[in-house]
Amino acid sequence: MEQSRLYQAIRQLKKRDFEQFSKWLQSPYHNQDQALCRFWEYLTEVHLYLQLAPEKEKAFAKAYPNRTYQAQQMRLLMSRLYKQLEHYLAWREMELEGNPFKHYLAKALRKRKLWGHFKRVVQQSLEDLNGKQYRNAIYYNTLLQLQEEAHNLRSANDPTDVSLLHQMAQSMDQAYLMQRLRQSCLLLAHSSVYQSEVKDGLLEAILSQINDTDLLNTPGVKLYYNCYKMLKQPMEDTYFLLFQQSLFEHGQLVSPTELRDLYLLAINHCVRRVNDNKNSYYQQLYMLYQKGLETGALIENKILSRFTYHNIVTTGLRINEYEWVEQFIHNYQSHLERPYRESSYSFCRAHLLFHQKEYNEALLLLQKANYRDLLLNLGAKTLQLKIYYETAAIDLLDAHLDAMANFIRRKKVIGYHRTNYLNIIRYTRKLLSSNPYEYLSIKELIDAIKKEKTLTEKGWLEEKITALIK
Repeated sequence: MEQSRLYQAIRQLKKRDFEQFSKWLQSPYHNQDQALCRFWEYLTEVHLYLQLAPEKEKAFAKAYPNRTYQAQQMRLLMSRLYKQLEHYLAWREMELEGNPFKHYLAKALRKRKLWGHFKRVVQQSLEDLNGKQYRNAIYYNTLLQLQEEAHNLRSANDPTDVSLLHQMAQSMDQAYLMQRLRQSCLLLAHSSVYQSEVKDGLLEAILSQINDTDLLNTPGVKLYYNCYKMLKQPMEDTYFLLFQQSLFEHGQLVSPTELRDLYLLAINHCVRRVNDNKNSYYQQLYMLYQKGLETGALIENKILSRFTYHNIVTTGLRINEYEWVEQFIHNYQSHLERPYRESSYSFCRAHLLFHQKEYNEALLLLQKANYRDLLLNLGAKTLQLKIYYETAAIDLLDAHLDAMANFIRRKKVIGYHRTNYLNIIRYTRKLLSSNPYEYLSIKELIDAIKKEKTLTEKGWLEEKITALIK
């Protein structure tokens, strides 16, 4: 147990953490057990530099020279090191946040009646806090803590002064509402996917009174309030537009993690509306992707998800933004994870060339690339299918449909994706066998495609079948 917890934590550390934790262990204030320092030295060498799996016997020999290996002693050593690592990580987070640390410093100074030092720390902390761009729940919670310390000092000198109590109440309301609304937004998004029940608790009662206060003038509260309304009533376009406006205007006031979540909530909402045949949402989706790239909200640890990369290309092509899509494909290729970089790039380039009717070049790219990812492989096969149809290569298309069906069965594609791609094959065969002079049969086929719940190429199939009778 100790070994798995310790090694799992170590695998998530960065090189800087290894160096800083070494200094932590060498400090007598934090650690006076030299065996831990030697144990950590061994782990650093084998994991960070040699990239090997650590061995308990060798680790024990490093920690306790000239002693016989004892399993129980080794478990205790790992347990102690793990606890030290937990303390270091907690300290590191507190150090990064800065203001919570100063809050505890202010409290310590107040308890020791060092009033001059106390006032300086509180004033400096408030200046530092207000100098930051974030105005999220963490900001208001930190502000509340500093206001509380300042009130404790004031009330000691003048028990009648309650001015800071009013400010504390407002900070508490702002922090609570942002936290509560954010949680509710995430719950609503989860329920829309997994059909789970969402209990609003006191939130609806609170929101019914919110317009009677000035809380909606707080940008962060307004941002999450509009997001909540959008998710609560997804068919009302007005709520989405209000949320999108708030996101573009005030998104920089929340943390990067919050901003990423908010963009994904907005993007997923647009995708659902597009799936409901609200094609005007493609433009909104395009704007969200542009702004999400500009703000860095869609990039995490310098990585852009390959799925987002593909979706951005698809959206741009859907509204004929070919020049922008071409620039995006090239500019963000380096942000893709290395194992998927080449295949994602070639697929998206082929997708663009297909829309530009450069079919031979697109086909060449598809045939050269190695698509290890199953879904990308199926996407490439679907694009090949469309190219064969557009170039009237019917014999090739017929053989390709057979091969694609066999691939799906052989790879044991399951669930939604199996249904989707088998439907694409089935309706493409119906398209090939359709008689343009049998108007009623074609109309029935179009109606069947429209009603099909799982069919990502619905638009293309409808277009090609409709073209038969024009």
